[in-house]
Amino acid sequence: MTRTLEDYRSIVGDHVVSEIHRRASRLYSKHVLHVNSAYQGGGVAEMLAPLVHLLNDIGVPTGWRILHGSPDFFMITKKFHNALQGDPVNLSPVKQRLYAEANERFSFFTHIDHDCVIIHDPQPMPMISYYRKRQPWVWRCHMDLSHPNPELWSFLKRYILKYDRVVVSDESYHQPDLPIEQVVIRPAIDPLSAKNAELPEAVLTKALRKFEVPLDKPLITQVSRFDKWKDPLGVIEAFRLVKDQVDCRLVLCGSMASDDPEGQLIYERVRRQVNSQNSRRDIILIAAENSTLVNALQRNSAVVVQKSLREGFGLTVTEALWKSRPVVATRVGGIPIQIDDGVNGFLVEPADIRSCADRIVRLLKDRKLAEDLGRKGREKVRDNFLITRLLLDHLRLYEELLGTVRG
Repeated sequence: MTRTLEDYRSIVGDHVVSEIHRRASRLYSKHVLHVNSAYQGGGVAEMLAPLVHLLNDIGVPTGWRILHGSPDFFMITKKFHNALQGDPVNLSPVKQRLYAEANERFSFFTHIDHDCVIIHDPQPMPMISYYRKRQPWVWRCHMDLSHPNPELWSFLKRYILKYDRVVVSDESYHQPDLPIEQVVIRPAIDPLSAKNAELPEAVLTKALRKFEVPLDKPLITQVSRFDKWKDPLGVIEAFRLVKDQVDCRLVLCGSMASDDPEGQLIYERVRRQVNSQNSRRDIILIAAENSTLVNALQRNSAVVVQKSLREGFGLTVTEALWKSRPVVATRVGGIPIQIDDGVNGFLVEPADIRSCADRIVRLLKDRKLAEDLGRKGREKVRDNFLITRLLLDHLRLYEELLGTVRG
């Protein structure tokens, strides 16, 4: 079913809906374009789908293009992704050339006559070099930029300097050597999507049954891409410590984004680790893009974990908080923006496996505490991290860039 802004009114209230329409009225004659590298899989695509739809619904014509690239291109940009989050990188001339050429080829059949262009993450960043610039361009980086690899950052700046704005998810990602205005827009979830909406119990049960997830023991769940930055092996290690005290089951559920060629490699590594310890009954691995399943897992979990080593924001945390689930997560990237330690969840340091396990055990044994943290987590998401707030932030950005701001 196609949703409209009116469908969100019962969740966010009349004032928010009215403000959105008021700001949209200043942009009726403007045409906006978003470009990223994947239609599904990962938080960027999940945000763009409802955002672009709602922009069009309220009268702001908005397009969405998906960058085409070869497997070699996406292998290179995955290394760039890792390097922007601190990894070393071999920035050879061949990699630089392939990176630029993929964007140049895409520009041949992607016509841009829009009033504002939003480029998401590093994959389509060089596109700006292959057009006669007639409008504001924005680079929206969704990654943890707190410690970018200096060599790669220096290389990418040749493109970034052509942009009019850089948008990041947190103030800590601002780059002091970048002479361009950098603004913060927090990510958000769609509370009415299949992944987040309240669904009939029969639908949720059917999804769990389909993927052979029993509910005979408390579930501990981490939902994330199979990515080294999500530390699935660390989650397994923490689970071992938890299981020594509480009989429970771990579910690691992750999708394979089309622009992430490392996903299958990480999945195989995790699968071998699980099989080598003969743990298939206690640890369930699921590699599937299924929103209803994620919804069912999070709603039926006693504890949701997000043990990231780097994290641009962590929308899987937002999803779990919205479902009133107690969350144990690492103090990295955008996660502390969402969780106030001990108030609406627990934060631990990335390397502290023992503390992670201890917090999980505490929540499994103290259901009143778990319920209290979960209730406060939902309130925090309602106030700060829903798609209508993201929509308002984008409208403000477009107004500022296009000179339509009024009093």
